[in-house]
Amino acid sequence: MNDSTNVSFGKPKAGGALFFAPLGTTLPANATDALDAAFENLGYISEDGLVNGIETDTESVKEWGGAEVLADQTSFAEMLTFNMLEVNANSMKLYYGEDNVDLDVDGNVSHIAVNSAVLPEVAFIAEIVLTGGRIKRIVVERGKIADRSGEISHVNNEAIMYPVQLKCMPDADGNTHDEYFAFVSSS
Repeated sequence: MNDSTNVSFGKPKAGGALFFAPLGTTLPANATDALDAAFENLGYISEDGLVNGIETDTESVKEWGGAEVLADQTSFAEMLTFNMLEVNANSMKLYYGEDNVDLDVDGNVSHIAVNSAVLPEVAFIAEIVLTGGRIKRIVVERGKIADRSGEISHVNNEAIMYPVQLKCMPDADGNTHDEYFAFVSSS
């Protein structure tokens, strides 16, 4: 039977929805435990939110008459895509690499060196508020910035956005991410 309570919007958790930490940081094993202190909040994300994409390729075998008689998956890739709105220490460290971002004495970005240095893998968390008092947590043990090829526009009628595509790399069990759900009190 259909159940409309299973239909939901995906909104950001108040106070922060996307976080990253160095590879190897302790990961949560449910939707409600506090995040390890190493996780850094990326700040505001554009209204496009977080988009989860999975790409698979298959190879088909056809019989003499042209009908497909066998298909096998030949590749699998998962990525999370989002646009960062804030120019803060955390967002710039994720986008350009920690070694390329200098901060002033107050912790504000003072200089960014833009170069071709390979960005390190990170742990990544998404905190999502669902309809009906539910929450969802996406946990990526190994995330790698795979694409920053979107343009960063500086115009007077649009917010500056930093486009990110994070490739979700498989963990020791072959999982590219884990999802945890919970009901939370409305009080």
